[in-house]
Amino acid sequence: MIQNLKIFEKTYELILWIYPAVNKFPKTQRFVLGQQIENTVLNLLKLIIQANSERNKFSDLKQASVELDKLRIIIRLSKDLRFLSIKQYEFASVKINEIGKMLGGWIKICN
Repeated sequence: MIQNLKIFEKTYELILWIYPAVNKFPKTQRFVLGQQIENTVLNLLKLIIQANSERNKFSDLKQASVELDKLRIIIRLSKDLRFLSIKQYEFASVKINEIGKMLGGWIKICN
């Protein structure tokens, strides 16, 4: 069951944190950079769900890895533009790194 999958739980927790954080972005960026963050993290979650249900998971997991890399960069950009505080950036980075380690392990198993 997908809810018992640890990487799903961590990604879901990140989404729950991201939405309120993005809502505090300046209005001009909420619908540009904020929307990119939301779309990227949702795509990541979708790919995790899809990979979990597929027999050949490798392709979906590689795509999820690309989405995670995109998310890392966009979050860093948000910090550099001061839309996220250092503390928020650290929190997001820890979560993203946890997800990355789990994803990397899953990719190694499937490769």
